[in-house]
Amino acid sequence: MSVEVMVGLSGGVDSSVAALLLQREGVAIAGMFMQNWEDEEPTSGCSVDADRKDAVAVCARLHINLHLCNFAAQYRTQVFEHFLAEHRRGRTPNPDVLCNREIKFKTFLEHAQALGARQIATGHYARLDCVDGLWRLLRARDTDKDQTYFLHALGQQALAATRFPLGELDKPQVRALAREAGLPTHAKKDSTGICFIGERNFRSFLSRYIPAQPGVMCTPDGIRMGEHAGVFHYTLGQRGGLGIGGRKDGDGEPWYVVGKDVAANILYVAQGNANQFLQSHRLVADELIWIAGAPPAQAFRCTAMTRYRQPPQACSVNLVGDQALVEFDAAQRAVTPGQSVVFYDGPVCLGGGVIDRSDAAFGGWRTHEA
Repeated sequence: MSVEVMVGLSGGVDSSVAALLLQREGVAIAGMFMQNWEDEEPTSGCSVDADRKDAVAVCARLHINLHLCNFAAQYRTQVFEHFLAEHRRGRTPNPDVLCNREIKFKTFLEHAQALGARQIATGHYARLDCVDGLWRLLRARDTDKDQTYFLHALGQQALAATRFPLGELDKPQVRALAREAGLPTHAKKDSTGICFIGERNFRSFLSRYIPAQPGVMCTPDGIRMGEHAGVFHYTLGQRGGLGIGGRKDGDGEPWYVVGKDVAANILYVAQGNANQFLQSHRLVADELIWIAGAPPAQAFRCTAMTRYRQPPQACSVNLVGDQALVEFDAAQRAVTPGQSVVFYDGPVCLGGGVIDRSDAAFGGWRTHEA
């Protein structure tokens, strides 16, 4: 029997239930396990071997074929190299967005179609519909699990060939379905973080590729607070790992990263979760991608997210050349260059771009890049 849909099986409960639901619909399916990372460190903490075994066990339970594919070379050149380049600029990239666009919904899709499948399916929490010939990406019913933030860079061709079986479900329902069906992944813990880092310390991992250069840590007004381990290891809004203890002239509030000057190798810090140096009303984004193929207008109102699981925030968007100037109705905390800003019209994801800079109090519109 020919395969209609190739399901990307990660070895987790979400993709397992995606396959289960399609099979119950009577869809002819097969599974594909994608290995996207190879590490020379045997104790890296990346769970690829255990995940592969779980994918095999799920396919055995569902009596479907499993294809094992290694996309590590494509991942390294199309995702990981960009990840390193952004960190060298002092930015904080989001590799999941690029992985979805370049690997899961391009390389995987092309490979599945070469094997005869018409469509692919994944365990992402998102929904799709088609209006007037255009595919739309919609937020999942379970807004706490919604993953459209990471899927905003997909175009019409990818969406037309994709199915998201979990879009109408919440996580407890997914686990209940897996348990009732006897799937071996029903109680498996959700994966978190970035696969290629696994359970390792982020700082030690990054130092393998970008040598640490300790430098001065100070406040925006130049008061020295100590030394940092390398500006590449920190992100805006970060609290942990600063090593700043109590000060006689301090107010007892925790310290946070508020800026990075890569050229001068200076890390800037300030006290208080809501300090003025972390607040932004405006940002500039580039590398814009519109799911419909074009923006709704040159200037429009919408909501936007600057980080995952943030409630969408009311804003105005003005397009100037190949950039978007986004102005929020309320101040946004820790708007971070390198991360994505994603636009919504109600539940419909319009697309997004990469944050280049914001008007946070420290530094104005400067990027402090090398």
